[in-house]
Amino acid sequence: MSNSDYIVVGAGSAGSAVTRRLIDAGFSVHVIEAGPVDTDPNIHSPQGWPALLMSASDWAVMTTPQVHAGNRPVYWPRGKVLGGSSSLNGMIYMRGDKRDYDSWADAGATGWGWNDVLPLFKRSEDHADGESDYHGVGGPLHVERIDPGTRHPAAAAFVEAAVQAGIDPTDDFNEGSLDGAGFNHTTTKDGKRASAWQSYVTPISDSPLLTVTTGALVHRVIIESGRAVGVEYSSDGTVTEARANVEVIISAGAIGSPKILLLSGIGPAADLEALGIDVVKDLPGVGENLHDHLLVSVLYESNEPIAAGQNNLLEAQFYSRSTDWDGPAPDLQPLFIHLPYPTDGVSAPEQGYTIAAGIVRPQSRGTLKLASADPADAPLVDPNIFGDERDLEAMVDAVIISRKVGDQDALAPFRKSEFAPGADVTSREELREFCRRTVGTYHHQVGTCRIGTDELSVVDPELRVHGIAGLRVADASVMPSVPSANTNAPSIMIGEKASDLLLASATSNSADRLVGTGI
Repeated sequence: MSNSDYIVVGAGSAGSAVTRRLIDAGFSVHVIEAGPVDTDPNIHSPQGWPALLMSASDWAVMTTPQVHAGNRPVYWPRGKVLGGSSSLNGMIYMRGDKRDYDSWADAGATGWGWNDVLPLFKRSEDHADGESDYHGVGGPLHVERIDPGTRHPAAAAFVEAAVQAGIDPTDDFNEGSLDGAGFNHTTTKDGKRASAWQSYVTPISDSPLLTVTTGALVHRVIIESGRAVGVEYSSDGTVTEARANVEVIISAGAIGSPKILLLSGIGPAADLEALGIDVVKDLPGVGENLHDHLLVSVLYESNEPIAAGQNNLLEAQFYSRSTDWDGPAPDLQPLFIHLPYPTDGVSAPEQGYTIAAGIVRPQSRGTLKLASADPADAPLVDPNIFGDERDLEAMVDAVIISRKVGDQDALAPFRKSEFAPGADVTSREELREFCRRTVGTYHHQVGTCRIGTDELSVVDPELRVHGIAGLRVADASVMPSVPSANTNAPSIMIGEKASDLLLASATSNSADRLVGTGI
């Protein structure tokens, strides 16, 4: 049995940030990760992420059959490796609109408004542009622009096509307004992926305060007298306990974190009792509020093979608004991919490119539940895709505007024909059916352990699990609603925020102990 000050379950975006900040403060940390060490060369190559899907570094989550999406399961890639999904993702660095975070604060997540979190975003960054009102330098995470000299010609044509279609250009999606078309900033450095683990933890990997256990499946949090004191996990067929002197932090993501809480007896009492799990805390919100950004691929066949490119394959995108959306920030985020990327995982042209129509303000909400009390069993994941018809209508609008961009003259040198939906698909009802049949994920699942103070929240604004001392959740699962952008940067920010909360608590508790001893 090991013993450390803190246990961090999950070595992903938030967990890596928490680990680094705690060790920098002089605390010992035991990181427990289900996946392997990040040695797969495809992790480190910016062009390697497609080969990681369904690999040993991927949880390869499958949803339950989606009633409103053709009664088919949808594949969700999720990182199962040091770095978590920051070792699998497309390396796009975006934060979302400032009002996304103000809405969190308005809904009860006190301390999580834009003015609270912007300094944390900046603190995490080492931005190649240098310091500004919106960017920071000297942080662990290197962020850079795609060098204009290495931009893929098809991606450049896409941005030009978006401008031809009436969308204004933008230089930085992380400054001011999200609206516009432009090139992404990326979490890359020296031609390699800058995952959260590589950025935060690898530089201090030889610290005597750090213990890392990989290939370890966490069974449950050990709770004694209402307090989390450690975790039970299995590795190589052996069940082991790890103990924490101060706190346990669950950073296993929007799928893993609620699963671990449920296995620990924290969740809806009736569901736990039905599976024979002893109820430690009746917390009905665990596993609720599951939602995700959605994608539908508009596929084009090209006249000739598309060059491989030098960057992350996902160099450019634009933001726009659906017909019925009247919010202050956009709700559509189509993305350009200079290879065929069918969101249904089925048919694609032999050579071509993709305009992936995306919606970023989903209204549908789903659930995560345990399939059994066996930690090895995958949970039942039901995001209820298109359960709210507003999402379907927004997606149809996203496809329509993506096709409009795809038809512009700037892309003519690359375009042979539209492969999907195809020129014969013209009516709105036909497009609805196309979206139901092909919808996939933007890889941005959130919300299953959300912050709040109401009866369906799971953690309070300090990320403490309601009713359990010494236990916090820090990852995308705590997001009350998904930001209107890629979720890697916000997840890292959550790790930064969690470390501040943990260190403030440790300082306070230490002072209380000194007062109690009369010192």
